[in-house]
Amino acid sequence: MKAKLIQYVYDAECRLFKSVNQHFDRKHLNRFLRLLTHAGGATFTIVIACLLLFLHPSSIAYACAFSLAVSHIPVAIAKKLYPRKRPYIQLKHTKVLENPLKDHSFPSGHTTAIFSLVTPLMIVYPAFAAVLLPLAVMVGISRIYLGLHYPTDVMVGLILGIFSGAVSLNIFLT
Repeated sequence: MKAKLIQYVYDAECRLFKSVNQHFDRKHLNRFLRLLTHAGGATFTIVIACLLLFLHPSSIAYACAFSLAVSHIPVAIAKKLYPRKRPYIQLKHTKVLENPLKDHSFPSGHTTAIFSLVTPLMIVYPAFAAVLLPLAVMVGISRIYLGLHYPTDVMVGLILGIFSGAVSLNIFLT
């Protein structure tokens, strides 16, 4: 029974992955999502955290930087404990970038990073959520579109990022 449930969930996830990844042949969408995905990368998120600390040194800026740093501890641990191969390795006909990542896919570090950075900002400044939430969600979707992550990789990254951001904000605002 358990094996059937796991297989059912995996099959559903693969269908969802393929429904997003199949659009990879769209030239302008490729350019946009290739650019957007970097908003969750280490360089971009670290630069933004440092700019927040430099330009507006406040408990919110410290919460964002702390959240970003701390959020990658569970990501690193999960990637070691659950060495899930990336979809382009596992699934035939996956459309992928040239020179794709070779490490493990679970969970999505880009999604974790962007959500860990924007969550404190969205909580303190709810009006910013109109821009930051779609940005963060699109980073997650870009990871699937580009053939680098399964939907559950992105979902777990989102949960880790939000949790890290909320806890960090609670630490720095109290």
